[in-house]
Amino acid sequence: MQHKFVPKEMQQKVAIIGCGLVGRSWSIVFARAGYLVNLFDTVQKQLEDAQPYLKQVAEDLHKVGLLRHCRNPQDLLDNIKYVTNLKEALDGVIWVQECTPENLESKKLIFIELEKVAAKDVILASSTSASPPSTFTAELQTRNRCIVAHPVNPPHVIPLVELVPSPFTDARVVEEARSLMEKIGQSPIVVKKEIDSFILNRLQGAILNEAFRLVEDGYVTPEDLDRTVKDGLGLRWSFMGPFETIDLNAPGGVKDYVERYSGNMYNLSKQQADPRKWEGSVVDEVVTDRRAALPLDKLQERAKWRDNRLMQLVAHKMHVESETK
Repeated sequence: MQHKFVPKEMQQKVAIIGCGLVGRSWSIVFARAGYLVNLFDTVQKQLEDAQPYLKQVAEDLHKVGLLRHCRNPQDLLDNIKYVTNLKEALDGVIWVQECTPENLESKKLIFIELEKVAAKDVILASSTSASPPSTFTAELQTRNRCIVAHPVNPPHVIPLVELVPSPFTDARVVEEARSLMEKIGQSPIVVKKEIDSFILNRLQGAILNEAFRLVEDGYVTPEDLDRTVKDGLGLRWSFMGPFETIDLNAPGGVKDYVERYSGNMYNLSKQQADPRKWEGSVVDEVVTDRRAALPLDKLQERAKWRDNRLMQLVAHKMHVESETK
């Protein structure tokens, strides 16, 4: 869906700290929503390598109508500035999105630096996919303004963002974070209290654990397991969640479904209470199956195919939802 173009004199600024794939993707999310983005990295080559990637993604988004506030790919690219000086990156910004590698000690040091340089009223958000915010912000003087804003890869295509406050994060910060995420076209959820790996990865982990177990115990091949999700569960899950799914799968809704199936599901859960490491022959089997389907040197090509398919799906969902409002 296209929106009115925002002139530069009316644009607010944000800083993206780290120019890896997640940082690049966040810069697209904010830039296409009409924000000026300072994309920061200490390594100049990282910033240089990001530019052709961002150009290609902007063009891909334009083809499917997902540029939002930007009239064309160049509008999006013009909203991104490449910066190697942290003070310059944080000057005048309203939001900081940290996107550095998943290393707890490193994040502690980075947030110490961000606190020193960023204005006192600026929210400091982390893209961490697993670490609760208290584990790397507890010693900060302004820890009340810190929050996790964990995206799903790639965030410029998949809109979900998990907002995870610590016990000492201000309620105002949570509300402002939710409001901003909605404003830039993302779909935020609030994790009500800290938990390792948050919500999405815990759900994903549960499915992966069962998937590996079913393959290891000889019930299904990796190929057919994937088919079960993409041609079965995934079709419903692309537009509704598990609670709505069961609500529609019994004549009397959720209560009826629970009365009919909770006994079976309880017995099933006891069978699944068998945690196993992903190692040995089952990993070999999955690797062999996947490499037969997709050679290793084709991974990036397939990832680009995935992103383009996701763009088309998101564009379709936006079109359908706009028609039903």
